[in-house]
Amino acid sequence: MDEKLVEIREYIGPGYQPVIDFGDWRVAILNYLDEVHPENIRSMERHNETDEVFVLERGRAVLFIGEGESQIEKIHPQVMVPGKMYNIKRGVWHTVALTRDASILLVENRNTARENSNYVDLTAADRKFIQETVRREQPGCWPD
Repeated sequence: MDEKLVEIREYIGPGYQPVIDFGDWRVAILNYLDEVHPENIRSMERHNETDEVFVLERGRAVLFIGEGESQIEKIHPQVMVPGKMYNIKRGVWHTVALTRDASILLVENRNTARENSNYVDLTAADRKFIQETVRREQPGCWPD
């Protein structure tokens, strides 16, 4: 197909990869990688200049939203449903746990980067909460 008419893109590798940029926006894919296994999640991030939309394409995922300014004070889990859109507001802490077969489509501002985002380390109690939550909400999906 002529790319003047339609761009056709995919990404099947591990982790995060932008696949289409246009004007001020970007579409990216987040596939499973070891860092999003519940046992390995050690931090949350927030983007200071953009909302970020997550759409679960396949597999299973639990989105974790954190309240707090400079530290996480409370974490809210959200089991994701394929095809539903989850718009994480600008400045809101978040992370996601993915099963090995999972893929998430992301839509965000094109300039979203480490330079305009913040990261916070999770406490041992927060990490335990994430691990227990995914095992309770979706038992058997995350083998050790």
